[in-house]
Amino acid sequence: MPTTITPSPFTTARLDALPLEPAYADEMAAVLADPALYVFTGGGPPDPAALRSRYERQSAGSPDPGELWWNWVLKVRADGALAGYVQATVRGPRAEIAWVVGTPWQGRGYASEAAKGLAAHLVAAGGVRELVAHVHPDHAASEAVATAAGLRPTGEWEDGERRWAGNPPLPGAR
Repeated sequence: MPTTITPSPFTTARLDALPLEPAYADEMAAVLADPALYVFTGGGPPDPAALRSRYERQSAGSPDPGELWWNWVLKVRADGALAGYVQATVRGPRAEIAWVVGTPWQGRGYASEAAKGLAAHLVAAGGVRELVAHVHPDHAASEAVATAAGLRPTGEWEDGERRWAGNPPLPGAR
């Protein structure tokens, strides 16, 4: 039976992270339209119908009851535009996280802000104690985001990407 637990929204100083819904597909297809976003990850820009289908699957949840698929779109509070997404695959106290910010919004610190907010949210709302991300070794911007989220590179590799990991502080810890 699929897990359908929807993640709760969270906010950062400039962003609202809203639980993913298929209705966001058209706007997000425009956000994700630049082929430059796929240089390190492969693939290419999704069309709105394909993105809506993906969002329907993701919103339905993982078929594995021990795994949660938590996905959020990032809305820039100042202008109301969607600018990217963050996601977490949560298994018990461990979450694998990822982030993408559309090209027009890059260079403004949104990805780092969102990744830090995601880390804090996962600890507070999801009981997560370990974060993991996979970053292409030539993607300096994503390495900076991983660092901002409290992750450090490990000696482990998967599909040409370095594994980054960290243990975020518990709420109230200094």
